[in-house]
Amino acid sequence: MGRLDGVPEVDPQRPSGARVYDYYLGGTHNFAADRQAAAVALAAMPELPAVLKMGRAFMRRAVAFAAEAGIDQFLDLGAGIPARGSVPEVARQIRPEARIVSVDLDPVAVVHTRRAAAGDPRSGVLLADLTDAEAVLGAEPVREILAVDRPVCLLAVAVAHFIPDTERLGRALERYREALAPGSHLVMSHACAEGEPPHAKQLLRIYNQTTSPMILREKEEFRAFFGDWPLLAPGVVAAADWRPTGGDPEPGPSVRGEIIAGVAVKP
Repeated sequence: MGRLDGVPEVDPQRPSGARVYDYYLGGTHNFAADRQAAAVALAAMPELPAVLKMGRAFMRRAVAFAAEAGIDQFLDLGAGIPARGSVPEVARQIRPEARIVSVDLDPVAVVHTRRAAAGDPRSGVLLADLTDAEAVLGAEPVREILAVDRPVCLLAVAVAHFIPDTERLGRALERYREALAPGSHLVMSHACAEGEPPHAKQLLRIYNQTTSPMILREKEEFRAFFGDWPLLAPGVVAAADWRPTGGDPEPGPSVRGEIIAGVAVKP
């Protein structure tokens, strides 16, 4: 895959967290190295696709909740490779005029998101490190597409556990929270270390061989990322337990707590 609008060359020999995730979801935007890494992870944890789909279902519910609450602007940090049930797809079922800016550090994710959003004036794509909040907030797609003086739904779904520097991540999230208007939502999910998940060490070793090394955090560490924004009920819970609907996939009890999630609103 070559360059596109300043996006750097992609190394197909080194697995990428975004492309491995795409493979788990049944996508086709992945290379042999990604599929090999996924196979090793699946051997260690056959339930992994179910866990990731559980997290994906949480994202859809949270986006729908924000849209139903009147939000029509979405800033998706760590958006990944477009897949069925994406943020734009869910948001626009409720808010057809919704504006979405997708941010990712993975060149493959950016290339495919740009192609999916081509010709859409209400969609923007940014190749950036989400922990550089000033650069993200000051980037042209954010400035031109989003109005931060109105409520925005800020998403950091299944991405914080790929950022090992807790202090840097916390500072970045604080800056985003400061910049957004009252009524804005913060939607987050994270791989959880509580209860010593049996597959955690194996998965960490696998992901440490990709371009996206992984870290697990405890519930209280995760809760701190919401700052002083009040959490909506039921608070920080297993992703499957955040306002479930009848059509959501039901994970087995052994993996239910692998992904935790929460949604907070700026007062």
